Amino acid sequence: MATATTKLQLSQIAPHVVQSEIRSMSVECDRLGGVNLAQGICDTEVPSPVVDRAISAIHEGHNIYTRLDGVAVLRQAIAKKLARDNGIEADPEGEVLVTSGATGGLYATALALLNPGDEVVLFEPFYGYHLNTLLALRMKPVAVPLATHTWELDLDRLRASITPKTRAIIVNTPSNPCGKVFSRKELEAIAELAIEHDLFVFTDEIYEYFVFDGTEHISPASLPGMKERTITISGLSKTFSITGWRVGYLAADRKWTGAIGYFHDLTYVCSPSAFQYGAAAGLLELPRTYYESMSGEYQAKRDLLCSALTDIGMTPSVPTGAYYVLADASRLPGANAKERARFLLRETSVAAVAGTAFFTEGGGENLLRFCFAKREHDLQRACDLLRSLK
Repeated sequence: MATATTKLQLSQIAPHVVQSEIRSMSVECDRLGGVNLAQGICDTEVPSPVVDRAISAIHEGHNIYTRLDGVAVLRQAIAKKLARDNGIEADPEGEVLVTSGATGGLYATALALLNPGDEVVLFEPFYGYHLNTLLALRMKPVAVPLATHTWELDLDRLRASITPKTRAIIVNTPSNPCGKVFSRKELEAIAELAIEHDLFVFTDEIYEYFVFDGTEHISPASLPGMKERTITISGLSKTFSITGWRVGYLAADRKWTGAIGYFHDLTYVCSPSAFQYGAAAGLLELPRTYYESMSGEYQAKRDLLCSALTDIGMTPSVPTGAYYVLADASRLPGANAKERARFLLRETSVAAVAGTAFFTEGGGENLLRFCFAKREHDLQRACDLLRSLK
């Protein structure tokens, strides 16, 4: 007897989902044995206090589920760091939540605070996971383009993007992929609109310590009137080069953290226990000079990569934060950005990401994104390989 299979189908959204271009390029780069400047892997050395404490935590038996909001020592360390570096007062008992990376924090936040069909503003170029998280949860992302190359905020376009269905604005500062650090003036303008229209502001501040040329990172929640409506999302993945550990966090008013914590528990249960202890050791033991030297080190790496790109006619938009560079790829052969990225990989063994991964349809075709969060000898090798195109 024939069995009916009409109900055995993908979800409505699944056919429209494709593998991240970042991951596609990483796979192809691995196949060719190239230098991966496509993915923000951050394969630099992990600080020894972080490693040592994680190992000792394993031996001490911290290998089981934690409380859904994370271990106390890490929540306390996060609260102390937020007060010291971000101007945010957050009670570790009720206003701090340890998450499975910043990605997990955003996912749980969207589940807890938004409904299908709600509109959420984000700035273009955007991080693909922000946009696709909203799409996966049946929300409507509304992209507001930043000025090309300067990445300045057009306040009139932002204001025009807000409708009665708008519920939140996502702010990524410093930004992936363009390295923009939103200025105080820009953030104050965003805050004014959020208050006027009674909107949430979700921030992604994972690159907060990667700022260059004396640029200041400002947390939107520190601005007047913004703490109640802002969900501050960050993590230790980039700061301590532990992207695979999945230790993120968020801070929010306690009226929101209960629901966010519920959905994070439902989806991820908890961030890995022993790794939470390692991350706490980093926050508590590393001196201020660690962050300052890291910023200087990455500024030098930025300049090294931008110099190589300039030499081969791929003019970069020099970032003031994060560890990515968007560069003009129009001189490379190919009908679109994906073809140009693959040409570059074939010819130089250096992987970059098509700019279209960070723009709405039709945008980014002449751009490639490069990541400079690499060990110095690997980045130098990549620059030497790029210069072979001259």
